[in-house]
Amino acid sequence: MMDKSAADAYVYAKVSGMLSASYSGKNAEKLYSAKSLTELYSLLFEGEVPAIPENLLAKEIEEKSVRAFIKQYCHLVECYSQPQKILLTLLQSYDYGNLKMIAGALCMKETKCPEVIDLKEYSLLDYGGWPDIKKITGKDRLSWYDRVPDISEQQVMDTKLDFQYLRDLWDAACKTEASVKNQIKALVAEEIKIRNIVWAMRLKLYYGMDRETVCQKLFFENFKSGEADIFAGEALKILNKDFSSFEEWKNWKYAGLLNPHEEGVVWEIDPRWVENAFRAGLVKKYSTIFHKYPLTSLALVCYFKIKQDELNNIRYVTEGLRLGGE
Repeated sequence: MMDKSAADAYVYAKVSGMLSASYSGKNAEKLYSAKSLTELYSLLFEGEVPAIPENLLAKEIEEKSVRAFIKQYCHLVECYSQPQKILLTLLQSYDYGNLKMIAGALCMKETKCPEVIDLKEYSLLDYGGWPDIKKITGKDRLSWYDRVPDISEQQVMDTKLDFQYLRDLWDAACKTEASVKNQIKALVAEEIKIRNIVWAMRLKLYYGMDRETVCQKLFFENFKSGEADIFAGEALKILNKDFSSFEEWKNWKYAGLLNPHEEGVVWEIDPRWVENAFRAGLVKKYSTIFHKYPLTSLALVCYFKIKQDELNNIRYVTEGLRLGGE
């Protein structure tokens, strides 16, 4: 461990090299150019390609990529004697995903613990407590999840977990070091806002949910704020729009994220396009901010987010190659 200034300098130097070699942004094209899972494995890792079936190789590529990232990220966090809360909260998003898997496995009466991403000393969960979910969630902030949900309850519990994580993330952003607090808060708020917008689009477009039902599934800072809410306000505003009328969307605040419109051709908003466009823009933003605030915790926040994009790209490519080979 080092003092903060030394740790910031070391982390920035290490991360600069790692990001230059990451498969994110334009560099992601190298992943998408792979013609087979074997070729993709060789691109990402050293050593011989495992002699296993395609579906298992796809799983190995994804899991090995995540393990490598977690190991690198934890090593960087360990440089700080007192890491900023935002750095740990980002990492602990994996705990929330793990808890969903564990609860699902126990709900289905499975006897073997699913493969989890163990964050070791940074974990909120005690995986050695399997199959006792109360022991797994322990006495930390997930201790309320103390029983196995019925199948009918799983979605509700997953949503509750999602909302708690977003509250934790926002709280961590608000407690970040003063020099970059406003920047981190703006980035976190924007991500949550777009997440709500895309979710609202999907719920209305694919499931035909009315406004009241959609509201219950969005994350608010203050539910009573309605359309003025920092997180859910923009999502609520779009619910009154016609999803098949480009005219109603062309002057929207986020019109630059919309799927293309061609005069005379039937158009309908595409939530996936909106989400992917936002993700691509966000990666560029994090790349720029990384160099703008080098000796702060924001550098490691940017690293986490850019590497998450890389992992998403790896997952998309492995899934495409696996399905293409079937």
